[in-house]
Amino acid sequence: MPQYAILRFAKHKGGSAGALEAHHERRKERYASNPDIDITRSKDNFHLVQPQSRYKQEIEKRIQTAGCRTRKDSTRFVDTMITASPQFFNGKSKKEIRTYFMKAVNFIAQRVGKDNIFSAVVHMDEKTPHLHLCFTPITEDGRLSAKEILGNRAQLSKWQDDFYAYMFQSFPDLERGESSLKTGRKHIPTSVFKQAVHLTRQAAKIRMLLADIGPLNVRKRTEEISALLIKWFPQMESFETQLKRYKKGFATLEKENTELANKAAMNKDDRMKRRIEVAKLESDYLDLKRFVEAIPEDMKKQIQDMQRNAGRIQTRGR
Repeated sequence: MPQYAILRFAKHKGGSAGALEAHHERRKERYASNPDIDITRSKDNFHLVQPQSRYKQEIEKRIQTAGCRTRKDSTRFVDTMITASPQFFNGKSKKEIRTYFMKAVNFIAQRVGKDNIFSAVVHMDEKTPHLHLCFTPITEDGRLSAKEILGNRAQLSKWQDDFYAYMFQSFPDLERGESSLKTGRKHIPTSVFKQAVHLTRQAAKIRMLLADIGPLNVRKRTEEISALLIKWFPQMESFETQLKRYKKGFATLEKENTELANKAAMNKDDRMKRRIEVAKLESDYLDLKRFVEAIPEDMKKQIQDMQRNAGRIQTRGR
């Protein structure tokens, strides 16, 4: 089975620094939105670049030191995710895994500047080891420009080519994945698939509670459902926002999902599997939309009132 070297970039304006730090540095006690994280194994995570302060401070320190001009919509940092196909890590020791990611960090450092990297942490507590490397996109002449450093789609494809060539020198079992310029598809992050799984599980739990409502427990069940929905709705909104960045329409998705599933038995190519995953994601989305439509209107209104009241309380507390 092919083993791919994987490199992905996500640009951020700065407001997400705290949330990403909490995830990357494992500052939370539990991760309900990511069931793949096994906190009992988090002790095996390790840094290749240790942040000296909080992410936001690291970012602003570099921007100010370089004297960069910024705008409200400026990309202030880039979150780089590096990994490989799960099979690549099978049987490898922690030392061998460290060597892989150290070489990857060296590649990024040569391209973006070692001093621009403020964190590089390897997560060993999920299904596949992976590296999160964060850097400020500051050019050699002191400008904040993710566009210049990362480039357009063609240049990002060149990044992938160069990364594969660099890693192949030490790991000849690796292969270059198919370019999105050839497939015509925009990459959907793994986090979106995980988010769909989490939302679907929560929706199933809420459906069970809705089906169990009777004359004797209506108040108790309504309170339980409301407590779940007040957390679920904002997560669903976030999920929809992310999906809109990658897909424009969902009209023929259920039909496509069925057709692809039938073909899967005859074709086990990685691209076919990926297409099935995407179709399943989109089918899950349609199911979640139907779930929202099935929630009683009076319950939706109650949730909206609770959210508004919570917002007023937070505003008064500031």
